[in-house]
Amino acid sequence: MTTTAPFTIAADGSYAARLAGNGEALYAERWTLAGPEPYAVPLPLAQPEEADSELLPLTDGRVLIHRRVAGRHAFALLYPTGAAAGPRTGELQLGAVEPEEGRDVRVRLLPPSPDGRDAFALAVTDAGTTVWRVTGGRFGPEQVARIPGRCSGGVWLDRVGRLLALDRELDGTTKAVAVDLVRGGEVSPLLQIAEDSDDRLLLADPDSGLLLIRSDAPGEPRLGWGVLNSSLPVRFPECLRLGDAHPFAVQPGQALMPETSGVALRLPDGWIGLWRPADRHLFRLAAPSGWLGGTGLWSPQGRLRLPYATPEVPCGIVGMSLPSSPAPPVRLDPVPPPPTRPIPLQQAPL
Repeated sequence: MTTTAPFTIAADGSYAARLAGNGEALYAERWTLAGPEPYAVPLPLAQPEEADSELLPLTDGRVLIHRRVAGRHAFALLYPTGAAAGPRTGELQLGAVEPEEGRDVRVRLLPPSPDGRDAFALAVTDAGTTVWRVTGGRFGPEQVARIPGRCSGGVWLDRVGRLLALDRELDGTTKAVAVDLVRGGEVSPLLQIAEDSDDRLLLADPDSGLLLIRSDAPGEPRLGWGVLNSSLPVRFPECLRLGDAHPFAVQPGQALMPETSGVALRLPDGWIGLWRPADRHLFRLAAPSGWLGGTGLWSPQGRLRLPYATPEVPCGIVGMSLPSSPAPPVRLDPVPPPPTRPIPLQQAPL
């Protein structure tokens, strides 16, 4: 029953979605996470879904699906009909992103928008990058930003879905930039650690301003952390020297206290790392059996919820908390209110 397909959680944690099924008989599956117990609703259609289809849950319970169809990138909304007979899944076609003439285009969904209603996709060609709004528009997918260079990543910097951070490759160097989707895709520098370093943004928490970064400024790719709109440089703790570890969730609600925000990391050996900037050490915990996609969601109270699926429990959530640190948290840098536009982090001493 289980599959290694990505598992995506809505911005507010109310729903999640994944491709489920066996072999080529794949279908969309929506999880409801807001109640006392999680439960899954299958959303099958007459034809099985392709393994490279992408899913993104909206906060109203519908699931956006992105499919590749004869060179086009088509989008639709899936939802349970509740009908006693006939198809169990409704489908609303939203339109498609067409390939640019003479150019290959790579399209993928961006992480769920913080507002929970709109959804965005990134289209990359050798000529540049386009951000498309694929839900929330009046006439199907609409272009909201055009950015020189090839962009990857995708991290939201606010709670309204206006400021999007992307990792832009330009002139042989990759730097994270902030894109203002309200101002027609205006681009501002975000990470400026060293002139020739590759600086990528992996995760951000708009409440505290905590940023999780991967940069080769220290001489090799390292995980580091900084604070949006802070005067202090990026720091690269020794406890985060973890090879290909990847942060996947950060604790919300820690206003002005980035050093107390819990961070969950997927470690290369399959374990889970839990860390706070104030702790200066990493707690290693075993991942639950059937953990889905290396994903999870922190509660503001510091409880990490991890989705899993096994033959015995096809839809489950396990919770864990960050162990108490013997060292009391120390405020490292007060954070002013979020700016209208992101301010570049200062160069870090190596």
